[in-house]
Amino acid sequence: MGLFDSLLGHGSSVDPADIRKRLDGVLIDGEQPQLAFRIVRDFFVFTQHRLILVDIQGITGSKVEYMTIPYRAVTRFSVETAGTFDLESELRIWVSGSEQPIQRTLGKGSDVRGIQRALATGICR
Repeated sequence: MGLFDSLLGHGSSVDPADIRKRLDGVLIDGEQPQLAFRIVRDFFVFTQHRLILVDIQGITGSKVEYMTIPYRAVTRFSVETAGTFDLESELRIWVSGSEQPIQRTLGKGSDVRGIQRALATGICR
């Protein structure tokens, strides 16, 4: 994933172990990051219990918002794969109590099937 894609806000895969340090004090005992994606400075993480959206704010990045979405709150989701001319994948997650989905654009090479599997595993248990 290049700088151009990052500037456009396209997500790129991240090794979950690399962001475990950023989630120190956020994860519960035994909870492990399973899949993670970065969008510029922000990232989102799938664990066995929930989806964590991390919004890093301000110039210094010292202000951080952690949004937790338990899988039981996800009412539906869609993952649209990239095509021949459209190199981006789309992720939409609807959460109970909200009409608009949470949307993220993922760049070429993102683990779209892994995202689908992580959400389905969390929701369909």
